[in-house]
Amino acid sequence: MPNLLAAETSPYLLQHADNPVDWHPWNAEALALARATDKPILLSVGYSACHWCHVMAHESFEDAAVAAAMNRHFVNIKVDREERPDLDQIYQAAHQMLTGRSGGWPLTMFLMPDGMPFFGGTYFPKTPRYGMPGFTDLLPRIASAYREQRADILRQNAALREALGRTVPAPAGAREPDRAPLDDAVRELAAAFDAVHGGIGQAPKFPHPCELAFCLRRHALDGSDVTRNIAVQTLTKMAEGGIYDHLGGGFCRYSVDATWTIPHFEKMLCDNGLLLALYSDAWRVTQAPRFAQVAAETAAWVMREMQSPAGGYYSSFDADSEHEEGKFYVWTPHQVRDLLSTEEYAVVAPHYGLDRAPNFEGHAWHLRVMQPLDSVAAALDLPPDLCVARVESARTKLFAARALRVPPGRDDKLLASWNALTITGMARAARVFGEPAWLQSAQRAFEFVRTVLWRDGRLLATCKDGKAHLNAYLDDHAFLLDAALELLQAEFRAADVDFARALADALLTRFADRDHGGFFFTSHDHEPLIHRTKPGHDHATPSGNGIAAYALQRLGHLLGEPRYLAAAARALQLFYPELERHPSACVSLCTALDEYLTPPRTVVLRGMAPALQAWQQQLDRRYRPDLLILTIPNEYNGLCGPLDKPPAPAGSIAWVCRGVSCLPAITDAGKLARVLDAPP
Repeated sequence: MPNLLAAETSPYLLQHADNPVDWHPWNAEALALARATDKPILLSVGYSACHWCHVMAHESFEDAAVAAAMNRHFVNIKVDREERPDLDQIYQAAHQMLTGRSGGWPLTMFLMPDGMPFFGGTYFPKTPRYGMPGFTDLLPRIASAYREQRADILRQNAALREALGRTVPAPAGAREPDRAPLDDAVRELAAAFDAVHGGIGQAPKFPHPCELAFCLRRHALDGSDVTRNIAVQTLTKMAEGGIYDHLGGGFCRYSVDATWTIPHFEKMLCDNGLLLALYSDAWRVTQAPRFAQVAAETAAWVMREMQSPAGGYYSSFDADSEHEEGKFYVWTPHQVRDLLSTEEYAVVAPHYGLDRAPNFEGHAWHLRVMQPLDSVAAALDLPPDLCVARVESARTKLFAARALRVPPGRDDKLLASWNALTITGMARAARVFGEPAWLQSAQRAFEFVRTVLWRDGRLLATCKDGKAHLNAYLDDHAFLLDAALELLQAEFRAADVDFARALADALLTRFADRDHGGFFFTSHDHEPLIHRTKPGHDHATPSGNGIAAYALQRLGHLLGEPRYLAAAARALQLFYPELERHPSACVSLCTALDEYLTPPRTVVLRGMAPALQAWQQQLDRRYRPDLLILTIPNEYNGLCGPLDKPPAPAGSIAWVCRGVSCLPAITDAGKLARVLDAPP
């Protein structure tokens, strides 16, 4: 069979369309071929921005001899984990069970023709090194085991299938949840916090935006200085570190070290959407200028580099350019010196550490803040404002010079779930900082999803070059519902209410477990796979079950819709034992639990601009995570639930509601502030 990837939409699969490997996409035909030929499946899962995926491709998949062995012994299937997170979840879990080690990408799994895995790993070098077997040697050994050890493999498969089944939470009886998991999650995060460099855990160090958002929320609601310090110190260290792009804005995937200095240089849309919302909220707590700067530069990066002409947001940028990781981003001191004036370099060198030993592979510098500008100004006996101006001038010159380099490849597919996370981040930042262009960007992306990915009442997962396809997953629906609620708070539009209701109904119809509660990751009409997951843990993105419960509760309170509240409550009942065991791994569910125990307050504002906008701006600048603030212009009438408030013919009127119960109308801004500041 020839290589069959040329017709796919995934940029990652298209990167392999010219390999001598007879690659198949994951489909019924490939699985049928494995059964008909009685060959095992070699499943390779990766994504286009993955450095080690590129390494394995260059070493093995582009090599004719390796490809010949793969084609002789296996049916070879290539999967983009961003388009098929359902498959990635299953086979990452299986890898961990089979090997006792966490997985990663590229994921290399060997499957029976029915899809059950019997051996696996991640990156394999072509020849033995790093203490790993060589891929060339491994292939015939796996093929031989498949032929000669079939009985042992079948026994292992039965045990693995049973183990996968145990990963789905089982009902544990009716127990009324309490707030104990919230407090336990704080204790676990405090224990894992790096008090010196910030962050949760040690190297490699990931941003953990879900956990940091939970900490910021706990500070706002409980007054905890511990959680404030975890969030604020981590966000400060990240903003100063090399994980942040000091010239172009936006964050890389993670840091390879504990000090946030050298990142893995890929830049992912999902990370930046989550971090944009988080830095906006952190600014509301601290008023720190650096947090506002990071939010503005990240929003600018999203609009400049990631927004398509159609409105949706692209997926990622590679770590590599010209086959070298980080080449686009790093500098030598003489390159910087040649571009800047003597006065600019005198400030930039100590600020970014160019006067120290190279920090990247012994020969180059990746920019990170090494000395605060106030300290640089004092050492040079210069006014701080002058140093700020020189750094800004230098950054402009360096950014322009960097733009002339060969850029990393961009994955230009548009994913519903990652668009949703970024819509939320852009809309949150827009209302916090009063930036209408950011809101317009978010609304353009939302319209793209609604017009291109929403077809006849069904949501599709991905689109590239105008071709939208693949059944959408739980995360797509849950994250989009949350994004709709965020957009409604930035600018009320009745069409967004209607779409939110349609998404919520689709969630309940297609994903809810009607017998046990919670939501499956795949819809009820999804293709049958060897396992059906119901994930509750947060990873790089939040848990679909956590966000579904959180957003359904909020929409249920807004519309007075008991079905949404009941579905959220059943999910929390199902996952509550897991919240008791591992609360810090499930902070999205913890947040939903928090709002189950104490429903959020809704502030409904009616009236005429500009008085109405002034009230909203005053409310938006303060971080109150237990509030939903909806500014409804007078032209909207006939709304549902607490939103059904009469227009204000003059001035502004506010109602403060919890659930469907509302306080009397408030016409004075000072009184509204006092009501909101009063203890619940």
